[in-house]
Amino acid sequence: MAQANGPQSPWSDERVERILGTLLQSGVIISGLVVLVGGILYLLRYARLPVHYENFVSERASLRSLAAVGNQALHGDGRAVIECGLLLLIATPVARVLFSILAFALERDRLYVALTLTVFLILIYSLFGGVT
Repeated sequence: MAQANGPQSPWSDERVERILGTLLQSGVIISGLVVLVGGILYLLRYARLPVHYENFVSERASLRSLAAVGNQALHGDGRAVIECGLLLLIATPVARVLFSILAFALERDRLYVALTLTVFLILIYSLFGGVT
């Protein structure tokens, strides 16, 4: 990364790398804890119920939108909490790319801002582009 103009920029390469590393580690740890809590809630509710293998349902209709997942997770639904944890895991690298755009912009490195913005647009397209 290029250094910003001026003698003492607070955005050194080392500082940005430390922040990015912390962001990625925190995202993975938090999402893992959320999935663990969701798994515990799921087991507390469904562990003793008999399993009916003759009926396969891939996903509940109530877990197909972000609002529904958030609402049900707030009501303690284990499957919804697990899905929130997985969404946090997916959001972690997206947040890393967004932070990189901000860091490059603060360093006034236009080339890397453009390249990272392109990566971000590709990420967003790949996440939402196939939705019909």
